[in-house]
Amino acid sequence: MVQIVKCVRLALALCGLLGCTASWAAEGTTVAGPIGGTDIRSAFLPPPGVYGALITSAASAYQLRDGAGQTRAGLDAVGIEARAVGAAVLFVPSFKLFDGSVGFLGVAGVGSLCGQIKSASPATCRTGFGDMYVETSWSRFFGFTRPSRESGALPIREGLAIGTGVGAVLPTGLYDSHIQASNGVTVGSNIVDVAPWIAFTYTTPPLLLEGTEFSSKIYLNNYARNPATDYVSGRNLDVDFAVSEHIGRWQVGVTGYYLRQFADDTRGGVVVAPDGRRSEVLSLGGVINYDIPEARTAIKFKARTSVFAYNTAMVTLFVLTVAKKFN
Repeated sequence: MVQIVKCVRLALALCGLLGCTASWAAEGTTVAGPIGGTDIRSAFLPPPGVYGALITSAASAYQLRDGAGQTRAGLDAVGIEARAVGAAVLFVPSFKLFDGSVGFLGVAGVGSLCGQIKSASPATCRTGFGDMYVETSWSRFFGFTRPSRESGALPIREGLAIGTGVGAVLPTGLYDSHIQASNGVTVGSNIVDVAPWIAFTYTTPPLLLEGTEFSSKIYLNNYARNPATDYVSGRNLDVDFAVSEHIGRWQVGVTGYYLRQFADDTRGGVVVAPDGRRSEVLSLGGVINYDIPEARTAIKFKARTSVFAYNTAMVTLFVLTVAKKFN
């Protein structure tokens, strides 16, 4: 019997960026979200216009854990490296809905995964297009906008913003069930994931410097059956969050990711032994953003590493994003 294990989006840089497999449990799932996940300003939509972003990422999965959080037996050569580059386009029309803004997001990318999880299976590299991610969103701000203390910096939106919408991962990426089963290396997932979400962002008055921001986006992932393997991954809740400080053109803080699966994985209608492969993982790190208003551009860097993992991988992840408004 092939031994395989489960990972989540943060387990490889392609996850979330290219819809990478989130399951090395005979199967794979995806976790919804834009490239690199979300962190600061997650409930906000920008002013009307067309926006683009270029994202590069790198990640390393170095250990696989079982349902008790212990190193998984038989997986004696865990080492998978991922590199990816992707593009995102966001359109925010000028009309309002219930006094809030509406947005349409599309994400696509290409990447490479190299490595293995068992010495009996030789290391393999796979390069190709990943799964696409699309999202519709609605956002409303309940607060006011005040100027920054730094001349030329973006104004600060103090108060509460609420966002909601639906995201979907589409199985457009390179996929090979045999390679995935033997060593866990596959770019696409061959699975549709539809995920309604809700987001909150609250910025305080200038208590420390110019305002402390608390931001979170929560996804409920619902998976279709993989027609190649008859595998269905259990529903899960994943949360992106960040606490950061506004400092003129800078925004600096801590960021994290938490996922908990609350339904069993099944194959052919039967629960996957020994525990339904229910995943739980927490990853923490830092985020830094720099706005360049005169160029209508922002640059963001994020790094995260796993704190604990159950039925998933321990991973270190780096993401660099350059975003720009086109019109």
